[in-house]
Amino acid sequence: MSSATALRPPTVDHLATLLAGQPLLAPSQWAYVNTLREQAQAALGALAMPTLRDEAWRFTDLAPLHQQKFQPVLQASRLQLEDIAPFCLDDAACRLVFVDGVHAPQLSSLAPDSGVVVSDLPTAMATHTAALVAQLGRQQALGDNVFAALNTAFVQDAAVVVLPRDMELAQPVHLLFVATQAGALSHPRCLVLAEAGSRATLIEDYVALQDSAAMAYLVNPVTEIVLAAQAQLTHVRVQRDAAQAFHIANCAVSVGRSANYQSVSVAMGAQLSRYSLRVLLDEGAECAVHGLALVAGSQLADTHSCIDHAQPHGSSRQLHKCIADDSAHAVFNGKVIVRPGAQRTDSAQSSRNLLLSGRAQVDTQPQLEIFADDVKCTHGATIGQLDAEEMFYLQSRGLSDSAARQLLTYAFGAEILDRIPLASLKHQLQQRMLARTGGLP
Repeated sequence: MSSATALRPPTVDHLATLLAGQPLLAPSQWAYVNTLREQAQAALGALAMPTLRDEAWRFTDLAPLHQQKFQPVLQASRLQLEDIAPFCLDDAACRLVFVDGVHAPQLSSLAPDSGVVVSDLPTAMATHTAALVAQLGRQQALGDNVFAALNTAFVQDAAVVVLPRDMELAQPVHLLFVATQAGALSHPRCLVLAEAGSRATLIEDYVALQDSAAMAYLVNPVTEIVLAAQAQLTHVRVQRDAAQAFHIANCAVSVGRSANYQSVSVAMGAQLSRYSLRVLLDEGAECAVHGLALVAGSQLADTHSCIDHAQPHGSSRQLHKCIADDSAHAVFNGKVIVRPGAQRTDSAQSSRNLLLSGRAQVDTQPQLEIFADDVKCTHGATIGQLDAEEMFYLQSRGLSDSAARQLLTYAFGAEILDRIPLASLKHQLQQRMLARTGGLP
């Protein structure tokens, strides 16, 4: 979205309508948090909600969002462990739970004391104030990003993970964000700091306790991840919100010298979802960013990514897949930037898309911006239907038409799910995907 369009006076001020439902926050006990809020509030004063006239949003119509009214949850639902049992991961080291944006310590299961910090923001601030102040709000630029500014303007809490130097966490950390109330507006925040040489797997998981036609709500997360030199992080992000929900998320990752960032994102829920990811690579840093969007009915899933090679000898790989059925719409915009001086960059990007219906739609736009001359960069995109020869082969082996379609569709998406290094989560998503593609083939 260009600054010229961002500052235009809207015909209907949807941002003002949304802000009208926000309660005034009591001052934070930390001056830095108050400063963050004030800066974001000032940014919101100069911004308007994006429309189809904004380049970055030209395929994503927010009109359905503007037809709803959302309010922050004043009192979180009092859940029991059995309520969230279907989403718990037995092979995770610990679980940090937020319900409608509010920390739920009674549902959380923290790791034994090993120097790793997995906690809410107030608890983490008590022991790691300097480290958190140095990074909170520093990675996710506000600019003309209305939703990032909205999140920051109302930041109260966050899921905080701090990995000590040279520590390897054998089991994943599970950050679970549960939606329970229709009409709720939440601003989840995550801050992950991986000190030099540390290694871990992080699961960032958004779920709905129920999936009724009345479960329309808005989740507006911001995640900031900082990897110090030679740190390694596998980040699995899952969006399985209710079918009528709205989910608009931003994630900013800073990958330090010779560090490695592996990302798998899966979008299966919400009537309208958008995930914007920006990865900044230091010298010798590596990243692999893979994603799957599975949409049907009238769903819209929009993925924007930017991999920024700021220093030389960086490497990046990206594979994004969309499966669209019925009248659903999937969007992928992937940009790779190679800055001046970022020589010996090696980058490859692929967008592969499967249409299961004549009414389904996919808009894909892989982009390269290269300002260095000694690089190896490739990109490509495909949009198609199920392969007729593969269908014929399976049918000739005795499968029905529907079973052959289900098998090929599942295999197309399973390539991304297979990259999830957590058996319990992979199984949950495989079962959901099988259900969405018509059942077991």
